[in-house]
This record gives sequence, C-alpha cells and structure tokens, in this order.
Amino acid sequence: MLPRTTNPGGGSRVRRRALLGTAVLVVLVTLAGLAAYLTRDSRASSKAPALHASAASPSSPTASASASSPSHGSRGVLPVHPSTHDPIAFGNATAAALWSYDTRAYSQPEWMVALHGWMTSETKYADTASVDALIPSRTLWKRMAAGGQFATANVSEAHFPGAFTQALQADPGALTTAYVYAVTVSGKQSIAWNGSPHGGAENRVTTLAVQCRPSRPCALAGVLPAVAP
Repeated sequence: MLPRTTNPGGGSRVRRRALLGTAVLVVLVTLAGLAAYLTRDSRASSKAPALHASAASPSSPTASASASSPSHGSRGVLPVHPSTHDPIAFGNATAAALWSYDTRAYSQPEWMVALHGWMTSETKYADTASVDALIPSRTLWKRMAAGGQFATANVSEAHFPGAFTQALQADPGALTTAYVYAVTVSGKQSIAWNGSPHGGAENRVTTLAVQCRPSRPCALAGVLPAVAP
C-alpha cells in the first residue's frame, strides 16, 4: 500500500487524474466508473488494494486445468513498451505487463520504473498513481521474493466498451482532443511459488485508458477503478 499523499504534489496528481477522466468522459459519458475516476482523490488512490499482492498469495483459488501455468524454471524479464498505434493491441500488451511479475528476477523498484515507462509523456493525462496502486509495497515484494513468487498472464480478449463505441459513433470528433481510448481486457493470471511450481490461476479483467495520438505510438494514461463492459 502506498503512503498517503500529504505534499503539494498531491494536488497536481488530482488535477492530472481529473483531466484524464475528462478526456475519457468525452466518449464514455454513460460509464459510472469514470464518474468515480473524476471524483476520487489522491488518498483514495493510495488506499487502493494491490492487485498483484493479493493475487500472489499461495491461498489463491486454483482455476481450471485449462489455464496456463508459468514454467518454474524460467525467469521473467521486465516488460518492454510496445510500439503500436492500435489501442486494442496496446491494451493487450499493457494488461499482460500489469498481470505479470517475477520477484526472482528483479526488484520492486525495477518493476515500477519499467511500468512507468509505459505511461504517456503528457503529464496532464498520466495517472501514474493508478498504476502504482497495483504494485506491491517493497516490504511485501521482499516477502514474495523469499517465497520465489512469480506470475504470468494469458490475455484472452480486448475490446472497446459498448458505451465508448456508441458515443464515438454519435460524435466521431469527440476523441480528437486527447486521443484517449477506453479498452477493456480479459484474461488469466497464473501464479507460482517455491514448492508449488504450477500454482494457481485467477480470471482478470480491467479497463485501461490508452492514449494513441496519430503522431506517436500508444501509451498508457491510467487504469480505471471500475471495469467498463
């Protein structure tokens, strides 16, 4: 869990979050999740549960045998930002990066820096805090590393939410201010640790805010707090 923000920089993060939410809201006017995205403050973000931390628990329920499991002998590598102008393809890659980690191969700060490299360079739209909220704390990461925990992702499907498509069809020009797309991605996260090389798997679904300007490859703007179908 990230520490509560009490410095003046918290205000700028709130403004960035509001701008990002506004950009997506232009084409997702009916999504309740974006209303929450606009109204939540930095303290709410800092208190968000660490998705990977909870998923990495050995007590995680085991999924069906059809779910892919990571190879216990292989070591993961840090996620590399893909170069694509396709928001769906970028959403697929981003979800895989967020749902995959290897405490045996790199440290928590290294993973955090790698994920930050996926963020848009337009700071007014970059909600880095929404990504940081998914990353285990350094203390928890060390405990996970002691158990040799790692995870891989199997992304099965990605799409534009229905409200996004409908709103864009109604007003095609609404996207041209920030070029922020909403992409909902589904898949499975497979987790393993020392003594349990096959681990278990859990279903995952998330909605991402992806910025894809015509002049440069896509980048991540943020992770929405609610899934948009």
